Amino acid sequence: MDPVAFQIGSFTVAWYGLLITAGILVGAWIATRLARQRGLDADLLSDMMFWAVVWGVVGARIVFVLTSPQNFQGASLLDYINIRQGGISIHGGLVAGILVLVYYARRYKVNFYRYAELMVPGVGLGIIGGRIGNIMNGSDTVGRVTGWPIGYHWPASARGFHDAMCNRAVPLNLAEYCQNGVMTAPVHFTQLYGVFIGIAIVIASVFWLRSRKPGWAFWQFWLWYSLLRSIGEETFRLNPLTWKVYLSEGPNAPGIGLFTETQLASIPLVLISIYFLIRLRRAPDVQYTPEPQRDHPRKQRV
Repeated sequence: MDPVAFQIGSFTVAWYGLLITAGILVGAWIATRLARQRGLDADLLSDMMFWAVVWGVVGARIVFVLTSPQNFQGASLLDYINIRQGGISIHGGLVAGILVLVYYARRYKVNFYRYAELMVPGVGLGIIGGRIGNIMNGSDTVGRVTGWPIGYHWPASARGFHDAMCNRAVPLNLAEYCQNGVMTAPVHFTQLYGVFIGIAIVIASVFWLRSRKPGWAFWQFWLWYSLLRSIGEETFRLNPLTWKVYLSEGPNAPGIGLFTETQLASIPLVLISIYFLIRLRRAPDVQYTPEPQRDHPRKQRV
């Protein structure tokens, strides 16, 4: 497992950024195709996606930095902005991206939901790419030590994982389980759990987008991503417990911790999503009609 996908001279390209970018590009192609099928303005959608990604990366990094101060003790300015090795908040990126879409929807007087929900498959693909990139990095989104049969022994060749987890200077480490610089205890393979969550989102989005209720796919995404992430991934991740209710980890324990910051943030998101889905369920179906094509907005800048 090597975080570097390829290197040209002194320039390196990390798997993390490469795979997320690939997911976004495929997702953008899917969204553009759906927009044309539904009679939406594909050029406007392209602008929305471009700036949503740009500001999404900024928002994702800002939220990560704000919520992970232990990772930046004595850090330089470059450390704060360097995301090539990971270190972003998916929720922060999603919120920042949504703010961009709201801006465009208000400025060009289009239905926010009709455009935003087309990006759900791409978000799922981005999650898959990001989590596979985490696997290649090794030391990102590591799971707790567990005695369950699904516990994963990281191979000795995954130096990024062992160098980080066996280093007591790292805020979140597993040095007590290391021997000769190698972490020997099994852990939850939370990076792979995240891949499965992304796959589930992509598959489910195919069915959500069949709805004739604008916003159905949008709120279904927020509901199920929040549930799957908080239950199927965060429960087993080596993250600090903002509200320490339950913790049991070790070679003879399940490797579970409640509640992390992400789990707490997911509670209002789940409730809000359920509220809007109930409202949409009661609303009549909408007959989609093609929108008039407007002047190309790319010269406009957010």
